[in-house]
Amino acid sequence: MLAALALVAGGTGTALVAAPAGAATTAVPCTVDYRIQNDWGSGFTAAVTVTNNGAAKSAWSVKWSYAGDQKVTGGWNTKITQSGADVTAANESYNGTLATGGSASFGFQGAYSGTNAVPATFTLDGVTCNTDDGGTGGGGGTGGGGGGGTGSRVDNPYAGAKVYVNPEWSAKAAAEPGGTRVSGQPTGVWLDRIAAIDGVNGGMGLRDHLDAALAQKGSGEEVVQLVVYDLPGRDCAALASNGELGPTEIDKYRTQFIDPIAAILSDPRYASLRIVTTIEIDSLPNLVTNTGSRATATATCDTMKANGNYVKGVGYALAKLGAIPNVYNYVDAGHHGWLGWDDNLGPSADLFKQAATSEGATVDDVAGFITNTANYSALKENNFTVDDTVDGTSVRQSKWVDWNRYVDELSYAQALRAKLVSVGFNSGIGMLIDTSRNGWGGSARPAGPGARTSVDTYVDGGRYDRRIHIGNWCNQSGAGLGERPQTSPAAGIDAYVWMKPPGESDGSSSAIANDEGKGFDRMCDPTYTGNARNGNSMSGALPGAPLSGHWFSAQFQQLMRNAYPPLS
Repeated sequence: MLAALALVAGGTGTALVAAPAGAATTAVPCTVDYRIQNDWGSGFTAAVTVTNNGAAKSAWSVKWSYAGDQKVTGGWNTKITQSGADVTAANESYNGTLATGGSASFGFQGAYSGTNAVPATFTLDGVTCNTDDGGTGGGGGTGGGGGGGTGSRVDNPYAGAKVYVNPEWSAKAAAEPGGTRVSGQPTGVWLDRIAAIDGVNGGMGLRDHLDAALAQKGSGEEVVQLVVYDLPGRDCAALASNGELGPTEIDKYRTQFIDPIAAILSDPRYASLRIVTTIEIDSLPNLVTNTGSRATATATCDTMKANGNYVKGVGYALAKLGAIPNVYNYVDAGHHGWLGWDDNLGPSADLFKQAATSEGATVDDVAGFITNTANYSALKENNFTVDDTVDGTSVRQSKWVDWNRYVDELSYAQALRAKLVSVGFNSGIGMLIDTSRNGWGGSARPAGPGARTSVDTYVDGGRYDRRIHIGNWCNQSGAGLGERPQTSPAAGIDAYVWMKPPGESDGSSSAIANDEGKGFDRMCDPTYTGNARNGNSMSGALPGAPLSGHWFSAQFQQLMRNAYPPLS
């Protein structure tokens, strides 16, 4: 017979340890492994595996009782009910068969106040079970960290996998004239406010997208691309993409944004998906270029550097999400026209390392980095290189390049990867490049190098990127769709992706009242004559744009017209 069960304390990730008397001589009729995967103080998710060592079964029922006030709120792979403290988890129609020595797994979400002790006893069809010492669960604890479960990850999540096509974006694209040419492309799902987790205005929430991805997956591998984007004081230098959280609301970011996302992503139901996260675009690069004595500094960016909440927030997100075995974190790394200068590249790598080793995170929680997210920098400039000269004058001295070390995204991403490895990131990290709007095709695309009358005519006449200034970022006139999403296109590059869904605005052309926390940035106003961050140049923005994230038909049509490679 079984001796008393000993409860191992420790909060999230706890499991039971059994001390069976006479284990060597007495057969254990069944075992139960109950793991709390994530616990955010008022709720939790758990994964349960029951193993049957008795006669084969065509149906089964696992029962336990809680000592506290835990309430089951939903489950998967089981019909789960609760009466008072007593919980019953029965098989679904598709998983009732339980052979001798066979196992069944299911999961659920619950709520509680006070303590969240693991149940002391479990039964299978009325027979008391032993309990496995399962160690920590896949959620890795309330602090996350350590890259738990990395053994199950692949080197490149995109390899051999389909990528999720967002049905909401796809429908908008298909409704546009000619849009069916691209409506089947995979794009990122943006979690840009707390409400987006459950869905905004009747739209799909995170679980809806993951369920849809499972349906698309079939028997193969499937990548789901998420943008995790709601830091306190977000985007301190760009009003159009300011967020809902104030500069000091780091605790709200942790408990109301990251923790609920982690709880959903750690649901065993989604364990077969490869979940790629783009972590907090723009904010860390702002700490490098828009603080201190620089002409581009802003008071808000100085505040965020001083309070450390960008670093803390990114670290917390990496730790919490990186503890989930099938999640692949890619940290945003700006673009070459932002961080490509000698004064910026090294400090950026150091800052990324600082963030990736804060709040319990380690470099093992970072699968790689993503560049050009929601930006327009050309993938590859073929008509000039940074080493070219015109009459002895280096291309780096041209007004467009302005002493930058890189002239396009591919060279920047590959060089940044090498730099990141040199400061301590894993040698296996990969890069993603967002090519959703950097094609620069159409009639304005140069067919060859510019005239060699001066270094400026040479560069300006040959560059594919037709922006007025490389610092321009909002709804750029003349832009086109870039390379289609593809896996392992170049050395060190995991994939070209469309993380920014083409057709979604960067910001409104004029002030629009809203309840989304989004401000009006003059860089989205086509009449704006600029600031220090774009060399006091015209903004180059399209007119008539709606709020950031809203559908912008005129821009979508332009992107298709100017696509490169061209659309067929």
